[in-house]
Amino acid sequence: MSARGKKSPKSDLATFSTGGRRLPGFRYGLREDDPVERKATRKSSKTIALAAGCLLLGFSGGYLGATVQDETRPASLSNEAKAQYISGESELIAGIVKDEGQSVVSIDVSSEVPVQNFFGTDVQTQASAGTGFIVSSSGVIVTNRHVIPAGASNVSVKLADGTTYDNVEVLGRSSSNSSLDVAFLKIKDTKGKKLTVASLGDSSKVKVGDKVIAIGNALGQFANTVTSGIISGFGRDVTAGSSLGQDEESLSDLFQTDAAINAGNSGGPLVNINGQVIGVNTAVAGGAQNIGFAIPINDLKGLISTVLQSGKLIQPFLGVRYISLTDDIASELNLEVRRGAYIAPGSGVSVIAGSPAAKAGLQEKDTITKVNGINIDDKTNLTSALARFRVGDKVTLTINRDGKTLKITVTLEPAPTN
Repeated sequence: MSARGKKSPKSDLATFSTGGRRLPGFRYGLREDDPVERKATRKSSKTIALAAGCLLLGFSGGYLGATVQDETRPASLSNEAKAQYISGESELIAGIVKDEGQSVVSIDVSSEVPVQNFFGTDVQTQASAGTGFIVSSSGVIVTNRHVIPAGASNVSVKLADGTTYDNVEVLGRSSSNSSLDVAFLKIKDTKGKKLTVASLGDSSKVKVGDKVIAIGNALGQFANTVTSGIISGFGRDVTAGSSLGQDEESLSDLFQTDAAINAGNSGGPLVNINGQVIGVNTAVAGGAQNIGFAIPINDLKGLISTVLQSGKLIQPFLGVRYISLTDDIASELNLEVRRGAYIAPGSGVSVIAGSPAAKAGLQEKDTITKVNGINIDDKTNLTSALARFRVGDKVTLTINRDGKTLKITVTLEPAPTN
C-alpha cells in the first residue's frame, strides 16, 4: 500500500493500449487552428531574427574553421556505408521478430458488464482485444490486468501462426489497488503444439537511448504488428484509464518509449536488441506523439515465478503506507535521506497490524532505502522492488531511523484479498 510522494498526472494523460475488435477512426495531425500549433508558430517567429543574426556572425568563422580542419576530420559516411548500416539494422529487427514474435499472442475477450438503462441495470456483452506473451511451454501467458476485466466470460488467444485456442483459463489478476497492471492466462490444451517461450531480459540494465521493439495486436485486429524506437525515460508515474475515462489506475516506475504503441498493444512485449523482453506495454500518453509506457519486466519476475510454481497469482505483501521521497519532499519533511520509501504518519494506518512489517518491527517515520540491496529511488519504488520476490521469501530491508542505518529481515506474506 502506498501514498505516492508526488501527484500523478491528470487522468487524461494516459490511456490503456487496449483495443476493441472494430477498427476505430484515425486522427491525423494537428489542425491549422490548433492552439498548440499556434503557440509553436508564435514561439518560432520570435526566434527568427536572433537565429538570422547568429547565422551571419557564425558563417565566416565557421567557414574558416571548416577549411582549416577539413583535412583532419573524418569523412562523412558514404551512401554505400549508410545503406549497409540501414540494411544491418533491418536484418537485426527482422531476426528478432522472427524468433521472439512466435511467443506473442493476440487476445480476444468477451466480458459481461452492467449497464444502466431506463428500466434499471442490464447486462451487456463487451468485446475487447489485447496482447500477451508466452512464458512457459505449458501455455502460461503474461498480459495486463485491464486486458482481462473482472467480468471476463470468455478469453481466446491466437498464436503468430494463426493457431487459435478458445476457453483460455484466467489464472489471476493483480489486485485493483496494485500499481502492477498484470494478469496471467493459461492455455488449457495446447493440442500437442510446441509453444515458443519468450526470453526475459534484465530491465535493471536498460538505459535511456537503448533500442527497443514493440510487438502487439495493433488496433485489436493487426496481429503481431512491429514498431521500433528507443527508451525515452524511466521511473515514470502515470494515471491511466480507458478511452472512456473509466477504470483509472495509478501506475508507477514505468519505462517511457517512443516506439509506437497503439490500442491493442496492451500486455505485449517491449524487446531489446538481444531479443529479450524488458517490459510489458501498458499505456500511451493522450494528446502526444509516440509517448508510450511499459512495466519493467524485473518488476514481474517474482510474480511470474510464483505462477509457474503454484499455478496461481499470489502477490507478496509487506504492509506499510509509504511516500516515495524526492528532494522537495525530503526537504519539507526535514529528512537527511533524499531517496527511499518513507513510512508516513497520518490519519491512516502507517504499519498494518499483524502484517510482516509489524512483525519485523517497522515503525512510523522509518525510511526504507534498500530491499535486498536494491536501491529505492527514482527508478524503483518499494512496490516494484518487493514484486521481484515471492511469498515466503525472507528479504533484508535497509532502513534509516532517526539518522541511524538499520537492517531488518522480513518474511513476505500473501497480500490480503480485500
